Amino acid sequence: MNSSPQKFEDLSLTGDFTDSESLTVEQAIANLESADLGLRFYAAWWLGRFRVCEPAVVKALITALEDEADRTPEGGYPLRRNAARALGKLSDRQAVIPLIASLDCSDFYVREAAAQSLEMLGDPVCIPALIKLLQVGLEGEQLISNQPDLSQPYDAILEALGSLRATECIPLVKPFLEHPIELVQYAAARAMYQLTQEPVYGERLVKALAGDKLQLRRAVLADLGAIGYLAAADAIAETLAENSLKLISLKGLLEHQVNNTTASTLSEGAIKVMNLMDSLL
Repeated sequence: MNSSPQKFEDLSLTGDFTDSESLTVEQAIANLESADLGLRFYAAWWLGRFRVCEPAVVKALITALEDEADRTPEGGYPLRRNAARALGKLSDRQAVIPLIASLDCSDFYVREAAAQSLEMLGDPVCIPALIKLLQVGLEGEQLISNQPDLSQPYDAILEALGSLRATECIPLVKPFLEHPIELVQYAAARAMYQLTQEPVYGERLVKALAGDKLQLRRAVLADLGAIGYLAAADAIAETLAENSLKLISLKGLLEHQVNNTTASTLSEGAIKVMNLMDSLL
């Protein structure tokens, strides 16, 4: 499968790329217009990594979404990808319409990054465009039967629709529970839980925590944290995966408990999650 969703913060860039002192905001903006493609690529990453939300930054990154210079031999747009990812982290809804336009980009990973950032920005105006992409893999309200379509970042699209609470697309999301790619199945279960609050979909993710592949267990940890599924707390703590990722997942459950409790005291669920987190430290 082409898709490689960034379930947790992407810290894969190391060395000079993690040095917050290596650039100033002014230098990063200037580098986005540099003739050096490497400087441009890094500047877009840096502005997103350090969440530099200034009008000039947002404007420069939006301009980078239409870049034609940074192109791979296969036709990909690396700068556009980084710009799309960065814009999702800056919480400026001026980026919504440009990101919607990026859903039509020929680069799979630009479309994926745009969908993920639209999810982060949380503006429902993007729902019709996301549904349009989801429908590429469907015949009516069924998966394409002769050969499942892999041309779209369906996991990112499904996660966005779930987070945006796009209940009108439930009939279109449900078929993806049977998609041949497990990550897409899990994204569909995550979205269906968010859209219906039916425990059957949360339990499907809990079951997936016992899977053989570490990469998939990591993805499910993030999914459960995103939906705040409290019944998964014990299973999360016992999952064969890094404690750091289990803590991030449990943090999602805890935030869900706190945000959805009106009482001034912590709920029993919140206390349970905190105790599990303590046991992992």
